Amino acid sequence: MVGRPSKKPRLVRHVLSDPTGASSCNVQRHRIYAVDPIGQIDLQTTYLNGTPAGATPELELGVNTNLFEDPWNECQNDTSFLDTEPYTSTGSKEIQPRTVGDDPIRIWISERQTYLNEFIRLEGRGDTCHSCHNCGDSDAVFRCEDCFSVALYCQSCVMNLHQNMPLHRLKKWDDGYFHSTTLKQLGLRIQLGHSAGQRCRKPKPAFDDDFTVIDVHGIHEVALDFCDCEYASSHYKQILRARWFPATSTDPRTAATFTVLEHFHLLSFESKVSAFEFYHCVARRSDNTGVKPIKDRYSVFLRMMAEWRNLKALKRAGCGHDPAGVSATKEGEIVVLCPACPHPGKNVPETLEDVSPGNRWIYSLFLAIDANFRLKRRLVSSDDRDPGLSQGWGYFVKESNYKAYLQENASLAQEKSNCVSHNAVNMADTKSSKGLAATGVGTVVCARHDMRLANGVGDLQKGEKYLNMDYIVFSALSRFSSSIPSINFSYDIACQWHKKLWHRMSTALPLWLHPSSTQQYRFFVPKFHLAAHIAACQTTFSFNWSPYVGRTDGEAPERGWADINRVAASTKEMAPGTRRDVLDDHFGDWNWKKVTGLGRTLLRKITDATYAERDHRHALADLEGSIKQSELGAVSLVAWTEEVIAWESDHTKPNPFNSQSQEMTQAAVRLALIQQDAKDLEEGSSISLHSEVTPSILISTGLDIENAQRHLRVDNAGLTQHSTNNQQTKILMRRNALQRRIDSWIDVQVLYMPFVAHFRATGLSLSDEGTVDETTGCPKAKLDSIKAEDIPLFLPSSICNLTTCDAKLLEVEWSLRLAQANDALEECRSHIRLRHQLLRFKAQQIRGQSLNTRAQKTIQAVEDRLILSHEKYCCARRALTHLSRQLDHVGWERKLLPLRKLDLRPMGDLGGRTQGTAIMSWIWHVHGIPSDNGDRFQDSLRMEWCKTRARRNRWFEEIQLLLEEMRRVLEFLDWQAKWWEARVTLHAAEQSEDNEGLVAYAKRQAAIRRSLSAKFRASWHHVTALVSENLDDTEANAPAEEGPFIDAPPHGDLDELD
Repeated sequence: MVGRPSKKPRLVRHVLSDPTGASSCNVQRHRIYAVDPIGQIDLQTTYLNGTPAGATPELELGVNTNLFEDPWNECQNDTSFLDTEPYTSTGSKEIQPRTVGDDPIRIWISERQTYLNEFIRLEGRGDTCHSCHNCGDSDAVFRCEDCFSVALYCQSCVMNLHQNMPLHRLKKWDDGYFHSTTLKQLGLRIQLGHSAGQRCRKPKPAFDDDFTVIDVHGIHEVALDFCDCEYASSHYKQILRARWFPATSTDPRTAATFTVLEHFHLLSFESKVSAFEFYHCVARRSDNTGVKPIKDRYSVFLRMMAEWRNLKALKRAGCGHDPAGVSATKEGEIVVLCPACPHPGKNVPETLEDVSPGNRWIYSLFLAIDANFRLKRRLVSSDDRDPGLSQGWGYFVKESNYKAYLQENASLAQEKSNCVSHNAVNMADTKSSKGLAATGVGTVVCARHDMRLANGVGDLQKGEKYLNMDYIVFSALSRFSSSIPSINFSYDIACQWHKKLWHRMSTALPLWLHPSSTQQYRFFVPKFHLAAHIAACQTTFSFNWSPYVGRTDGEAPERGWADINRVAASTKEMAPGTRRDVLDDHFGDWNWKKVTGLGRTLLRKITDATYAERDHRHALADLEGSIKQSELGAVSLVAWTEEVIAWESDHTKPNPFNSQSQEMTQAAVRLALIQQDAKDLEEGSSISLHSEVTPSILISTGLDIENAQRHLRVDNAGLTQHSTNNQQTKILMRRNALQRRIDSWIDVQVLYMPFVAHFRATGLSLSDEGTVDETTGCPKAKLDSIKAEDIPLFLPSSICNLTTCDAKLLEVEWSLRLAQANDALEECRSHIRLRHQLLRFKAQQIRGQSLNTRAQKTIQAVEDRLILSHEKYCCARRALTHLSRQLDHVGWERKLLPLRKLDLRPMGDLGGRTQGTAIMSWIWHVHGIPSDNGDRFQDSLRMEWCKTRARRNRWFEEIQLLLEEMRRVLEFLDWQAKWWEARVTLHAAEQSEDNEGLVAYAKRQAAIRRSLSAKFRASWHHVTALVSENLDDTEANAPAEEGPFIDAPPHGDLDELD
């Protein structure tokens, strides 16, 4: 078996034929991991008796008739039926009824008493002989809790057996049960500085003959002797060579085993358990009753763990092989680098002079910037008392330089945002920092591979100020070569941050952080955050519409926060240096797990990208084919192509993704209708039946009254039995005013629509039964109510199917309803963006019951507005449906789709689906509803073509980027293996055994890199064929017999594809 075993044993049904052919029966194959007779773990397969074939299967718990049993792995008697499933005559698999055998827990329940009996049996001496298992002495009263055997031994034998296992826990049989005892109490002494069993001529006991060792099994008190011979090593070295970690380097009295330190180290990465919780778990393993006092070594354990983390990081970075020693370690040197990012001289050429300008974008660097306000630190200790062990060597910036920069530029004011209300910007100076030394951290990560960067993390003293983020960003960027042609920044406030960036850099940043002037810098907003920005930002800073970025989403920091936020509670109380070291350690582990998973991650991405590119290429071809069917379409396509290529090269040119035609709003339509009335009056063709109210004013006023009724119904539904008199009075005043307004409007309506008088007299009802609209959640008008908000208005659209209406009135209402639908849809978009922003702000910034209650009230107010806008749109669409049948208007319903609650989600919301299968809500695709095939129709079609082209190009770029990243990963691992091999001879130790350790570690690290490289190559071996099969060779600019490959960067200029 390969991979992680299943948590549940497998029960698979088979039909087994009798060799004589007389009958057949069902069997249950029960597979579970077990220990074989030689002590190895293997997969045990047992076949349990079932029912005759065709009968109702009834499995009795605990029954095993041993029809067939191959104890280890597979059946040895007859394997013909192992993978055979019963089939029906039609060829489909027979659906077997579920039995109790399909649930292993139910099988176990029948054996639960047996398990319990065995547990209790182990409390006694068992059925073994009560004499010593080793020498046969009858005085055998000792059993080891940590050895595999449960046999009893005498005192002499048990001490001899544990010379090399001095931390095992013993129990002694006395008074009819087992008592806990220790090897120290039996007289065992641990001798350091000599081989096991050798006696030292000059042993020196530990201080006060009392030494404490922290191990996974518990906290042990041992009798320890140091070697004090003439050429003996220092005491702490003797402890280290026993694979124990001393608490101090002078006269140590406490140590922790390498095993417990490594165990906690990995456990803290995976479960984020704190040292306090882990230490007390180990203490309870020593004594879980509190009867025996256990020495408190918690603070000592913390110190040892901090030193252990630092030493492991230095060791893995190769600092132990540096002839200059640890003191020569440079800033950012002990980080785990991203193999897929461009590193000139490691996985990309030092210079790109031989690469054509059209292909240099493939070597771009993608950086994502964000802040995390969960990783706070309280105002405890100081940098002077706790400076930390890795001062700028890891992921945090060097604190002394960072603080000096902040102090020099403390007077710089934060610019305000002119986009939406970015709290990260506008509230940076007002964010509460009482009792906090750091309100959070700012970070820069690799945007495509989710890895932390060297010197790319720094504390934020008071909000997300540009001053802090500038230093952190360019500190991380300074670790990359200036030969990288382009830097792509992703930041949720990039639209504001980039505006005066170069001015701030020239006036505030140190010279050594200034970036190269030869590089190109581009700025983007992460895809999920983009929906909260204004419309102009949503195209200018979009990853989707900008070239040479592939399918990068810019949300990498958010994925990392989900992992690191679990340590926020423990790091919040730490001193500054210790906190930085702990976070550095977690960031390093996060990077290493990402490195080892690159084979699987990149393979999945390129598989998805290959098929997605094919689908989007076909969609683009179909769209262009339909456009080219007319001469005007072919000419327009050429012009659109030139326009979008010009914008991609220079963003100062007109943005083709923005609408270039003004949509008709309800106010604009009203103005146009009034202007038409004025023109009719001048020409003498007016058919107005009222001196002041024309048909257009009648219908537009009716729509206003309809909207007022809708608002009043919602507000009235919000009243409860506990509503105040003031609230009820306001509703009554609004109802009375609306009633007078309706009465005046009806007096004019009967002039233009006399038949409505008959409808009102007969009590014609236009509403459906029910109190709330199921689609929108908005209250309906009550059938028999005479309240103002429930009075039917009988607009032309509501009765045109019952009687003949004037064509002029129908046309007027059509124009107004079309604009009303557009207005309502825009209102929905605005409310959704606002609601999304409020929810995100509440989740990140609001704490406490009172503040949460106020925030929830604000969010509910926005939700109520959204319901009203939703109902307005649905009402307008229903009216358009009725009117279109009378006026023969077609095509509008393809743009004004039915609006469900499911569609009312932000642009980044996947609607419960994955990124690859999600479909964006249609409301974000609609930018206007053309009533004819004029300019507005061509404008809508142009934007749709631009977006379809951009989607296809982004997937094609993604394939190119992924192929290049795969090549870079393999080349980086090969470079790193050679780098480690060079460390073999870089530093020669004075003693041969020390030198052997240096050589062995370097060779092991080189072997790890070569193993990863070989594993990745094997898993990617079919990528070339996969891409070649699905990618059009002419579009890849490659000969027909060649396809994209991993061992060299792909080529192709996207501008030539169109």
